[in-house]
Amino acid sequence: MRVLVLVDGEHYPPVTRWGIEAARERGFEPVLALLLGGIEKLGAAEVPELGVPVRRVEGSRAGALAEAIDEQRPEGVLDLSDEPIVGYRERMELASVALARGVSYLGPDFRFDPPVEGPPLAAPTLAVIGTGKRAGKTAIAGEIARIAADRGLDPVVVAMGRGGPAEPEVAEAGSVTLETLFERVRRGEHAASDYLEVALTSGVTTVGARRAGGGLGGRPMATNVREAAELAAGLGAGVVIVDGSGAAVPSVPWDAGILVVPATVPPEYLGGYLGPLRLLLSDLVVVTMANSPAGLENIPTLRSHVERLYADARLIVTDFEPQPLGDVRGRDVFFTTTAPEAVAERQVALLERSHGCRVVGWSARLADRAGLTHDLEGAEAYDVLLTEIKAAAVDVASDRAVAAGAEVIFTDNTAVAVDGTDLPAAFAETLDLARERRDQR
Repeated sequence: MRVLVLVDGEHYPPVTRWGIEAARERGFEPVLALLLGGIEKLGAAEVPELGVPVRRVEGSRAGALAEAIDEQRPEGVLDLSDEPIVGYRERMELASVALARGVSYLGPDFRFDPPVEGPPLAAPTLAVIGTGKRAGKTAIAGEIARIAADRGLDPVVVAMGRGGPAEPEVAEAGSVTLETLFERVRRGEHAASDYLEVALTSGVTTVGARRAGGGLGGRPMATNVREAAELAAGLGAGVVIVDGSGAAVPSVPWDAGILVVPATVPPEYLGGYLGPLRLLLSDLVVVTMANSPAGLENIPTLRSHVERLYADARLIVTDFEPQPLGDVRGRDVFFTTTAPEAVAERQVALLERSHGCRVVGWSARLADRAGLTHDLEGAEAYDVLLTEIKAAAVDVASDRAVAAGAEVIFTDNTAVAVDGTDLPAAFAETLDLARERRDQR
């Protein structure tokens, strides 16, 4: 394996040479060593003789590594440095640079491989990825799909989920209804998979995929997303929008990316670990659920991480507003959601104010079947169940609502920029970027 080697000046040069020779004996072919810093074992101006060309890094280590990867085209980066010159966070940032460029990152007792592999699709491809579950990725993917459809781009959405189908499955635009979802429940299938949600809320054709497991860099242990994405492109898609799953990313390459980060996320999930990798794979960062108390405190830190790690990425702060997919004005509503309770309380107030309904009860336990059942059993009479298409929305919430004689109306979550930024225009620009890069391949 052809590798770049990362070294530091806290090792005596003969010891570093010894380490490089040991690497050669194990099948590595060092082509360049980057000296990342440290002068304790070196003279201040010394470039040590290591048996391989040495480049001393004076400025940004991440920038120097990116430049060297682009220049040398190695198969991997072999890290022979150590703290205090390269600490834990700094090492993860260097790993992120390598993985974002499709290069493995290795050390004495670890190996990270790129989560994205294989050839790109024939169609322009835009990915929506996240820092974890319940970030709002699917709502963002659906909104982008609507914008693409309005512009005549013939989008097809590929949704990768933990509850997706064993074989890629197409949900044609207009084919998903409450009755077809009930039919899935009767067959023992997951009726609230993301691809079904997007097909119903956005009105575009979707393809369902599944994944199991998720590595630190987002690589699934097993997934059929490649097959699903190729199926989407084969349907004649003018643009393929690939929706990630939790912190797992699609393994198919994309031309432009959007990273969805809940404002409540621990900032270290973006600025530390392999959060920088997800940022480097993206062109637009959408912070969601900004108006929660914890979110308001986190936003400055999240913004600083973006500016430090990838200044070219655009960041937009948003909040979600629930949009009923039917008329609820003047009706008694029971509302169910996967949002945290503080967010759900605001959504309830917004539903009453903006859509003229009376919310007589609500539950933020849509992902907790036992808790949701308890909340529904204790509810006062209602005319309409208003629910997201998530978790137990069909097999528990909708089933009980229909049995009680209530109508079921699904909701979509619409992201709204809290600072007045034109969010649809930003999404359209990212779609254009994907198409431009596709043309430049």
